[in-house]
Amino acid sequence: MSGLKTAVLLATLSALFIAVGGMFGGEAGMVLAFGVAVVMNISSYWFSDKIVLRMYKAQPVGPGHMLYDMTARLAQRAQLPMPKVYVIPDMSPNAFATGRNPNHAAVAATEGIMRLLSPSELEGVMAHELAHIKNRDILISSVAATIGAAITMLVQFGMLFGGGRDREHQANPIVLIATMFLAPMAAAMIQMAVSRSREFVADRVGAEIAGTPMGLAQALQRIEVGVKQMPMDANQATAHMFIMSPLSGGGMASLFSTHPPTKARVEALMRLRMGAA
Repeated sequence: MSGLKTAVLLATLSALFIAVGGMFGGEAGMVLAFGVAVVMNISSYWFSDKIVLRMYKAQPVGPGHMLYDMTARLAQRAQLPMPKVYVIPDMSPNAFATGRNPNHAAVAATEGIMRLLSPSELEGVMAHELAHIKNRDILISSVAATIGAAITMLVQFGMLFGGGRDREHQANPIVLIATMFLAPMAAAMIQMAVSRSREFVADRVGAEIAGTPMGLAQALQRIEVGVKQMPMDANQATAHMFIMSPLSGGGMASLFSTHPPTKARVEALMRLRMGAA
């Protein structure tokens, strides 16, 4: 089912990418965009994790690093292969998981989240990210991020250079207006592909991996405050990958949010605690 969903997402976002190429370059633009889409589909499946990690300048860490050792303990508890572990040089508190499958997975956390959270809270966050790997959420999430980001950049490039030209080489107002809706369309497709319910499931499974829901519940509340105080300079197409949206939450970011409200997530975790008591 996950493979079919990924294939549908690839086809839909590729069609949108080709449509953008046609707007900016006519028939020649569509042909070029088709060729780029073929390459992009292949690379997004095999290299989407590396693309996203490079996008955020993530640096790998190994044994002896606090984040690596914590992840290793949790991965063993979750009966998962050891993922690669990365640190993102950003003070905004956040984390995400990426990759094709549990055997080719990576987790990444910002410097900000490691400074903000206590060890038990950070453990809850990393357990949540391992839950995404265990639930096999990461492939479609990574593919959506890669292609969505490419569409967004193409739209921005087209707007920068006039959004298409008519026969008199004047900026085409129809194309200019159309391009304003293409990035939101890509975001909407990502939202449809990446269900909000997956966060609730990852919270629950993450609490099971960590052994308690309390660390994650407290972490979510602190991350929400931290992100509001210091939002990340993140691409909107990748926002769904993070444990909490790295964006400030206003305007288009809130319209196409793929994250449920923090309050609802914390309440669900508290019910788990009460059920275990």
